[in-house]
Amino acid sequence: MLRVAAVRRLSSSLWRPTHVASSSSSALAHCPVGGDDYGIYSFNSFLFNSHPLFHSPSRGFGSGSGSGSISPKNERRSSIPEVPATVAAKKSPTPKIVYDEHNHERYPVGDPSKRAFAYFVLTGGRFVYASLLRLLVLKFILSMSASKDVLALASLEVDLSSIEPGTTVTVKWRGKPVFIRRRTEADVKMANSVELGSLRDPQKDSERVKNPEWLIVVGVCTHLGCIPLPNAGDFGGWFCPCHGSHYDISGRIRKGPAPYNLEVPTYTFLDHNKLLIG
Repeated sequence: MLRVAAVRRLSSSLWRPTHVASSSSSALAHCPVGGDDYGIYSFNSFLFNSHPLFHSPSRGFGSGSGSGSISPKNERRSSIPEVPATVAAKKSPTPKIVYDEHNHERYPVGDPSKRAFAYFVLTGGRFVYASLLRLLVLKFILSMSASKDVLALASLEVDLSSIEPGTTVTVKWRGKPVFIRRRTEADVKMANSVELGSLRDPQKDSERVKNPEWLIVVGVCTHLGCIPLPNAGDFGGWFCPCHGSHYDISGRIRKGPAPYNLEVPTYTFLDHNKLLIG
């Protein structure tokens, strides 16, 4: 009779959750352990431990103040967060990072199957950076070089076939006048007959010309930058009327305040009748 009463009490307690603690404790107190009664005790323990009604928080377990509660209050509060996860993370930041890997696979660091792709990306990025750096360096270097219009004015090609012996032609090169004189044999002899000791800026005629027939000098006075007059002066060369400087048939200073001879530019004979200045 005691066994039947215990089973009935246990079954009725499933529908009266508020009396589970007292019923279970009284039933277990009257069930002896050992012998044939051990099966009833095991069955009661199985029911208490496995049935969801004893663990469901919606059935009211743990709501009372008694010590026989099956589901404690602290366990319920920890399983159900009171604030959203983002708010909790802001209130209590932590350096520990937890990744959500429920929908993707996370590869370990240094995975051999990903090395080729990683090397390809790194090498491609470095190649792009090196190309950009090379482009910037070339742009900077080219910006310091002369432009095409300046290079076009850097050299001047002159046709010499139309120049008569004993005459002087003035051309413009780099914004400055250049005197081209076709000398006669008498002019060449006169230029070579001058004593170097009498010159202010001693210089042989052969050092100032590549072809004795042609004399090419910059038409700027070495005193104050004036333009001398050709076929004038005391020595048959050039004369600067500004301050009275006289140059001979070789462009050397012979009289006046000018300190140096007329400058000889860089030039080349392309052929018998072609001259390239610059």
